[in-house]
Amino acid sequence: MRGHVDADALVACTRALVEVDTQNPPGNEQAVLPVVRHLLEPFDPRFEEVEPAPGRASLVATIGTGGGDRPTLIVNGHLDVVPVDGPGWTCDPFAGRLDGDRLYGRGTADMKGGIAAAVEALHALRRAGRQPSCDLAFHLVADEERGGALGTQALVDAGAVRGDACLVPEPTGLAVCVAERGLMVATITVFGRPAHGSEPRRGVSAVEMAAKVVLALHAADFGGPAHPLLGTPTCNVGVIEGGSGHNTVAERCALTVDRRLLPGMTRAEAEAGLRARIDAIDDGDLRYELEVSVYGEASELDAGHGLVDQVQAAMVAALGQPAPVIGMGFTTDARFVRNQAGIPAVVCGPGEVSQAHVHDEWVAVSRLVDAAAVYAELFASFAPATAATRTS
Repeated sequence: MRGHVDADALVACTRALVEVDTQNPPGNEQAVLPVVRHLLEPFDPRFEEVEPAPGRASLVATIGTGGGDRPTLIVNGHLDVVPVDGPGWTCDPFAGRLDGDRLYGRGTADMKGGIAAAVEALHALRRAGRQPSCDLAFHLVADEERGGALGTQALVDAGAVRGDACLVPEPTGLAVCVAERGLMVATITVFGRPAHGSEPRRGVSAVEMAAKVVLALHAADFGGPAHPLLGTPTCNVGVIEGGSGHNTVAERCALTVDRRLLPGMTRAEAEAGLRARIDAIDDGDLRYELEVSVYGEASELDAGHGLVDQVQAAMVAALGQPAPVIGMGFTTDARFVRNQAGIPAVVCGPGEVSQAHVHDEWVAVSRLVDAAAVYAELFASFAPATAATRTS
């Protein structure tokens, strides 16, 4: 199948997506939907748009009979990208510059290149004289980089996430990801009592109290067994801001923490874990408030699920060997598909995680070609009868 993938067409497809600036914020994914429609039109799809906020549109493109007599495989990919820090780039982030085997640009790895590989897989099947064994529902969504509320979550809420299984071509280096940690972002505001800076013990320093909170939370051991693919939960104190001047005992100090969670932990449990460690600090002057601003639950698919077998069979057919099965420390939209829609999902894409969100982001064209070949094999062979958990 790899010989039927057109590398030049695949580069052109990726470049067409990258050239549309969808930095989030503000997103404006609506601007790239005409490009997506044009790329998929050769396959006579049925289009449906969901736009929960102006400009924040997602597209569902269903290819196949739609008669219910065939299974449906979802391909979920996000169209938004993280913001560009211009001075750090040595090339135009929206030009899609090709240099040898590397295609540069914001979104090449995360994850417009993965979307392009899935589109090229359809062309490769046609060139090979083969057909998909299933209907394909491309969910090309907004807002993944900021939590997904205006993207895949909106599709779930609209009842638009329907299928037998899901492929998410996020950057994994073509490893097969079946588990990902959850995310909770919280702001902890610590309160003190002001006094003149020349007499610091006449007041209560919110900065001093916040330092104790940092020591209690940052890289702390929250207990419990390690997950075989995800390791242990973590907590990073990433931002601290407080005080009004060098000559005043600080009245207020705010910390922003990033907590990564394991499957099965609820938002309430994760918040309670933070509060318990803060409350254990032995200082009667400590007063604080805690507010959660972002929460994304962890998710996982049993590594023995039949969908994993099917993806691995496609790997062997296209590339000659299976791929590693991994977990990832961050969250993707697969969590909505697994947890809320109840649909098995794997994350497997051509980009490298090390290229996500960095300056001069790039993806290897050879890996885009590999991914297109694997996806074509999966599209040609997918069957829900084999997408059930093994009992042996």
